[in-house]
Amino acid sequence: MNFPLHDGSCGHSCCLRVENVSVRIGTDSILKDMNLHVHCGQMVALIGPNGAGKSTFLKAILGQREYEGVIAFSEPGQRSRKPRIGYVPQSPAFDPSDPVSVADLFACCMSRRPAFLGLGKSMRQTVLDCLERVHGQELIDKRVGTLSGGELQRVLLALALEPLPNILILDEPLSGVDVEGMAVLMDMLDEIRKTYDLSILMTTHDFSLLPRYADQVVLIDRAILIQGSPETVLNSGEFSRTFHMKGGSL
Repeated sequence: MNFPLHDGSCGHSCCLRVENVSVRIGTDSILKDMNLHVHCGQMVALIGPNGAGKSTFLKAILGQREYEGVIAFSEPGQRSRKPRIGYVPQSPAFDPSDPVSVADLFACCMSRRPAFLGLGKSMRQTVLDCLERVHGQELIDKRVGTLSGGELQRVLLALALEPLPNILILDEPLSGVDVEGMAVLMDMLDEIRKTYDLSILMTTHDFSLLPRYADQVVLIDRAILIQGSPETVLNSGEFSRTFHMKGGSL
C-alpha cells in the first residue's frame, strides 16, 4: 500500500532542517555554515570529494558529533519533534569464515536472547518480515561474511527499517555494489520512501543514477558549494571544478 507524500509543509518528523551548522575539531573548521532543508518524502544526495565532511555532517545530524547552529525536524516556529532515524553506516567488513548468519545478526540487534541459542519461531518470522521490506527473505540463513555487496546493503537496510523510521540516513550505500546492483538498490530505496512516506539523506560517489532518483543534490567541500536539482548541480561549474568532469561523467 502506498501512502501519499507530504506536500512540503513539513509539519512532520520526516522533515529535516539544518541552519548555519558548523563543526570544529579544535581550531580546525570541518564544516562551516551548512544550510539544508530535506522535505518529507524527498531523497537528497550529499556529494563531495574525500575529506569534504560528508560523514561528519551525517554524524552531526545523528547527534554523534558536537556542532554549532540548528538541526531541527520541523518548520520554523513549530515544535521540533524527535524523529525515528534509521542509519546505515558505510559497509562494515565481515570475515567470510565467521559462522554468524543474517538471522543471528538480527537476533543480536533485536533480541535479548543470546544468538547462540537460536531463533524462536516468532523471532524468525519477525526477521523474515523485516527482510521482506527489502525483498531479501532468502538471505535469512546466509552467513553475513559471504554476502555480496548488494546483499549486505539490503540486510543493513532491513535492520535500519525496524522500527520504521521517519528519516533514513545512508552513508555510501552504493559502495561495493556492482553496476547492476546499484540500480536495483536505488529502485528499492525509491520504493521504500514512497511506501513508508519517509525521507532519505544519502552520501554517494556515484553520480550516474542521481538524475533518475534524487530530488536534491548537495555538493559540499567543508561548506555547501551548490545545491539544487541533479541537473543543476551536475552541470554546474562548482561540480566541474571539484571533480574535473561534467554532468557526472568524465
